[in-house]
Amino acid sequence: MRGWLTAVGCALAGPALALQLELPSNARQTAARDSVLDRVSVATGPYEDGQVAAERIDGPVQRRSYRIPSPGLTPLQILAPLRAQLADAGYDTLLDCDADACGGFDFRFAIDVLPAPNMYVNVRAYHFLSTRHPDTGDAIWVLTSTAPDAGYLQVVQVGAQETAIPSTPSPTADVPTTSTTDLGQSLLASGSAILRSLDFATGTTNLGEGPAPELEQIAQLMENRPNLRIAIVGHTDSVGGLEANIAVSRARANAVRNRLVERYDVSPNRIESGGMGYLSPVASNLTAQGREANRRVEVIVLEETSN
Repeated sequence: MRGWLTAVGCALAGPALALQLELPSNARQTAARDSVLDRVSVATGPYEDGQVAAERIDGPVQRRSYRIPSPGLTPLQILAPLRAQLADAGYDTLLDCDADACGGFDFRFAIDVLPAPNMYVNVRAYHFLSTRHPDTGDAIWVLTSTAPDAGYLQVVQVGAQETAIPSTPSPTADVPTTSTTDLGQSLLASGSAILRSLDFATGTTNLGEGPAPELEQIAQLMENRPNLRIAIVGHTDSVGGLEANIAVSRARANAVRNRLVERYDVSPNRIESGGMGYLSPVASNLTAQGREANRRVEVIVLEETSN
């Protein structure tokens, strides 16, 4: 396996979490979701009798997922160096199991996993480790999995320090940590981004009224770059006919476009929308995980004209 380097910083913007793990040198962060205060279930046993035994911890939480573009890795190859670092830092093991011992499909869907494609989990090939520090009470759990072309890693840290937790968290305490600048840089660099904070009621094209931090970030980006034009594109899984799926994906893209125009005052002339149905998958439609990944809305950079 390739060399390791000092990890992407494992600290919240507000309360700091104690340990910085060293990740593979070619690991690339795919998602981040932090909470100033949250209640997290940390698995302490495999899936048995319809449930997963867990400890519930209140505190600041940091969630990160990474993709490691190194074919041929096993989940244990990714996890073993992290397990050694946690042991060296004084963390006690709560649960250490592979897919079979953990409980396969049932265990994977009983724990809090960041959505695909940011965190891909092969239910037949993953490894899970949960730990807790006996002195601080901090907990860290790690999930690793592999696809034919890459490995995937999720790290969740929960800080149990009472002094780090505000007594009255704000209503917006649980938001993605990707800043407007980060989203803008990523979008401009890659040309597209999947919008994961959108809330569509199951089986409908109605966009929920709840907060959508990514849309706020897009609106800010459009304000900062007044000559930028984008497209919103909807995608579905392969369940159902092509015509119906294109209609659904187009309607969802239109709903996002309308929200940007009506709530965030983005000029409608700067946003196009369309739907691809199931014609542009990012994963296999033969698995539940793949279908989940394929149901998405993306923002795509079209052009940035000169003044």
